[in-house]
Amino acid sequence: MTNKLQNKKPIGLWSAIAIGIGGMVGAGIFSILGIATEIAGNLIYISFIIGGGVALLCAYSYAKLGSKYPSAGGPVEFLIRGFGDGILSGGFSFLLYFGYIIALSVYAEAFGDYAATFLSSYPSPTTATILAIFIILIFTFINFLGAKAVGKSETLIVAVKVGILVTFAIVGFFFIKISLLSVSHLIPIDNVFTGAAVLFLGYEGFGLITNTADDIDNPQKNIPRALYLAVILAMVIYVAVSIAVVGNLPLSEITQAADYALAAAAEPFAGAIGFTIIAIAALFSTSSAINATLYGGANVSYLMAKKGELPTFFNRKSWHDSREGLLITSATVILLILLLNLSNVAMLGSSIFLLVYAGVSLSHLRLYKKTGANKYILCLAIIGCFFLLTVLVYYEIFNSPLTLYLLSAVVLMSFLIEWVYRKYTSRSLRNLEMRAD
Repeated sequence: MTNKLQNKKPIGLWSAIAIGIGGMVGAGIFSILGIATEIAGNLIYISFIIGGGVALLCAYSYAKLGSKYPSAGGPVEFLIRGFGDGILSGGFSFLLYFGYIIALSVYAEAFGDYAATFLSSYPSPTTATILAIFIILIFTFINFLGAKAVGKSETLIVAVKVGILVTFAIVGFFFIKISLLSVSHLIPIDNVFTGAAVLFLGYEGFGLITNTADDIDNPQKNIPRALYLAVILAMVIYVAVSIAVVGNLPLSEITQAADYALAAAAEPFAGAIGFTIIAIAALFSTSSAINATLYGGANVSYLMAKKGELPTFFNRKSWHDSREGLLITSATVILLILLLNLSNVAMLGSSIFLLVYAGVSLSHLRLYKKTGANKYILCLAIIGCFFLLTVLVYYEIFNSPLTLYLLSAVVLMSFLIEWVYRKYTSRSLRNLEMRAD
């Protein structure tokens, strides 16, 4: 009994699910719901279903890989296993890291914007920025306390925000105006797919579950279970809440209140107190997204350093439990918050994660016999990711060319950094400690 207690890992199944939901439910509802609704109209819930379907296909790949090769590096480990030591795996790893940085910056700024409304009716951008930096520092400290603190804090935060969102959806259903859900004019199908592509950012957090491999109890069973349950639960929440929003608020008002559409949708049936409660839920949601993503991003950063993809300087143990990756991640996020306004980069974040998840499934095709995966499901995941990415790029060409330029720059920079670093240092990825195949 004593040995079992000593060997028990700090993160259980529900804590892992909480980390996944924490990384997902936040961006999709509070940060980008208004933006996506402007595109997909009152069929936004269909967009959530499509995005969730692609996410489930990708989760299948992660489940098989995470069960066979449990590692704190998660997708970084999977890319190295599939593509080997090369520019391809290194470039995708850097791309993933940049994706985490962008996502964290979006979450932090969303938190700052919501939190600032509690301090002033007309909050200044400076106040919002200070609050955004403050929340990053808070969760950096929590992550320094260790994985057990992350799991417990995430379970508490997710329980609160999910409870509020479910209550909002249930109550909102009783006040839905059927006329608002009817399609008075034909919404182009490509708009629905574009909405799904934008909303994919709201599902990217499921990959963080694989980063808990070193700390989760019974990873071979709990990682797949946590992945599937987290995505399904997130999809149900998204669909229910989005129907409640478009059923209670005209599209014209959603557009006007795009930055806080969910809170605005609560006012028709719950008044000012409803707005406040949803705003509080937004704080919990963005907080948990920061908590979960910072945990996963730090692990990715550390594994990159450990495997040789960051300068040797970062490979030192600058913290008693090898938390230097956490410091690098947090400092970079704070720098971006100070220098850039990232509230409109949802499309950039979605594009990056669609590329990364397609890359993981592509690498998995080289391993499917070892993992026991169905190669046709892997192909469907790849097709789904590239289809949504193509739809999003097409939309960006005509509506947001700057986003397309930034996406191209980030992708080129990721692979260029890897190529230059290898060329001038001759350093390669270290040999992995291969498990018995």
